[in-house]
Amino acid sequence: MRRSLVTVVALTALSACGSSPATTTAAPPKVATLQSAAAAQSSAAPKKERPRETIGMTAEDQEALLGPYLKCMREQGYDPILARKNGDSANSAAGDEANRICEPQYLPLPPWERDPANPEARDFAVGVVKCLKGKGVEYVAVGDDGVGISLGGDQNDSRSISLGLDHMSECEREVAAKS
Repeated sequence: MRRSLVTVVALTALSACGSSPATTTAAPPKVATLQSAAAAQSSAAPKKERPRETIGMTAEDQEALLGPYLKCMREQGYDPILARKNGDSANSAAGDEANRICEPQYLPLPPWERDPANPEARDFAVGVVKCLKGKGVEYVAVGDDGVGISLGGDQNDSRSISLGLDHMSECEREVAAKS
């Protein structure tokens, strides 16, 4: 009796396997597949990338780019502009905490030409130094970080600093245009 019951159950199960989906009443089980995982992943919102400055941006452009970061900081309870006006360093812990939350999402990245993550950033800095020297800046070098520009040298030469600042944007644009 037991053997015939097992046989009946097995035959019933086998016959159900061969039936078409239209004749079955139960919904097919949901099974995770690569296809369903990919669909779920692609339907998720794409990760928003941080904004990036560009060479030659105006002060207004930079201010607009910084707007979402400053808004986030204020939403976290810290207003960096107000703190700077008040000379307030007592809120540095609050500022650090707000920055920890806001920076990875909203603080603009440097221009790609000056980004340490760019393997060609040093070449860009070397080109800018060469351009500045061509414009009469005597004490100028690639910064210690390998991507920045150091003006004035050990002499802290005010003429080199002033002249370098006057021509920095122009040289950056010239070198970027050649790249």
